[in-house]
Amino acid sequence: MPTLDSRRLFKRSWNGWTFLVIAIALLILAPIGVVLSSVLTNSGTVWNHLLATVLPDYISSSLWLMLGVGLCTVVIGVGTAWLVTMCRFPGQRLLEWALLLPLAAPAYVLAYVYTEMLEFYGPVQLALRDMFGWTSVNDYWFPTVRSLGGAIAIISLVLYPYVYLLSRVAFLEQSVCTLEASRLLGCNPWRSFMRVALPLARPAIVAGVSLVLMETLNDFGTVQYFAVNTFSVGIYRTWFGMGDRIAASQLSALLLVFVLLLIGLERWSRQQTRYHHTGRYQRLSAFRLRGWRAIAAVIVCGLPIVLGFLIPAGRLLYMATSDITHNFSQRFWELSRHSLILAAVTAIVAVFVSPILAYGLRLSANWGMQVAVRMATVGYAIPGAVIAVGVLFPIGAIDNAVDAGMRSTFGISTGLLLSGTIITLVFAYLVRFLAVSYNTVESSLSRIKPNLDDAARSLGCGTTRTLVQIHAPLMSGGLLTAAILVFVDVMKELPATLIVRPFNFDTLAVEVYRLAADERLAEAAAPALAIVAVGIIPVIALSRQITRTRPEEIDYR
Repeated sequence: MPTLDSRRLFKRSWNGWTFLVIAIALLILAPIGVVLSSVLTNSGTVWNHLLATVLPDYISSSLWLMLGVGLCTVVIGVGTAWLVTMCRFPGQRLLEWALLLPLAAPAYVLAYVYTEMLEFYGPVQLALRDMFGWTSVNDYWFPTVRSLGGAIAIISLVLYPYVYLLSRVAFLEQSVCTLEASRLLGCNPWRSFMRVALPLARPAIVAGVSLVLMETLNDFGTVQYFAVNTFSVGIYRTWFGMGDRIAASQLSALLLVFVLLLIGLERWSRQQTRYHHTGRYQRLSAFRLRGWRAIAAVIVCGLPIVLGFLIPAGRLLYMATSDITHNFSQRFWELSRHSLILAAVTAIVAVFVSPILAYGLRLSANWGMQVAVRMATVGYAIPGAVIAVGVLFPIGAIDNAVDAGMRSTFGISTGLLLSGTIITLVFAYLVRFLAVSYNTVESSLSRIKPNLDDAARSLGCGTTRTLVQIHAPLMSGGLLTAAILVFVDVMKELPATLIVRPFNFDTLAVEVYRLAADERLAEAAAPALAIVAVGIIPVIALSRQITRTRPEEIDYR
């Protein structure tokens, strides 16, 4: 029989906040559970057809794409992070934040821009033919843009900042004493990097690559435009091309299982190996590069910026301003309004829900609360196409149940109340991006000392009043940052928007995709440029943070 103390402990641990957080987690997790449960449904002959024809291609293309993007982002991200952190050369301080600029542009925007530039009738090949007198493709060889290799290059240029950012933080936090010890043992800077700094940074690099691989699996616009048959493309084709929602849901379940295995493998790798280093007892040392070494460092760090941001942004700006009246027509402003409404509503909802999760975990960190919060924030690792499929199934079931009830009771049909509405699309966004908001809010809340909670309770404030009147003002910066991050992510999201969006409610991302699919790339420039411009906002915030946290250093001349 439970004692009085055990009942009091249970009451403190399992309070109203706990059940509220668990309810939110179950709601957010419902689409993922629906997708996983679809494996038990008989899809008829469609699944057998997919298995015999295109499924092996989906698997192999996805794996090759992940392998290529993973290797490229590691080389670019880790190499540039080491150069701007441990070396000093002309333009280094500018390059250390400019290397984040490609994050502002979605991969599908770069795909459309480079296709327009590098196709047979694009400006690059036209200039080559005029310069050398070539008349046809038989006179010269030019790499095919719309290919698996092209998709790997485009996606790598956009996603390498994930690896760069985490690697740079790891290099900044490494102990100078460890690096100095390696030099005393005869290691030159290159050997110190390969044998000491790189192994110590492995957890951060693995975390960055994991984010890259998840974003690669989520990509739809690039791979679909380049005719690379990945799982995201297969889900969309099966749903809309073949009209089989069950088979599309089962493809989503297969992709979801793969993503969960990827997450589990990444966490298992971190648990199996421990990395420890002593604190930084000296200021951060730096190597002064001169001559050809400085030139090489500028080229290595500058090339990803030029290819990943400056050229695409410049080309978009040129095309968008070539016919301002037509490109910035009423249709453009209507689409902008749609995108802004969806992004703003989702950001507000996410910023409202995230403090509930974070504060609930702060009040009682029992196992139920921890599991609930982890479940509620797993959506960011799930591709948008999978979430879209998972959202439409339960929403459609609710609409059908309400319609059947109203028919049997009152003899009237309610039709679709939720399916094909902004509410459903915002819910899909919330499932996908709640983790972005939660991590930012939780970080801000953790910096508030628990003494303030005790002081508030001693003055008669309840938990809700403490959160609203005391904690919320103190973490206003974190709430604003979370809102901005969610806002930008929603503006760029394509696969979930394509599947769930209401009828005749297109967004800037959908318009870019539609115009590019029709080979009307010049008309797609204005909405694409708007998406890139909005994406610069978090890049500026990250750049300012890097500038504020720049460590002191010693020059080794």
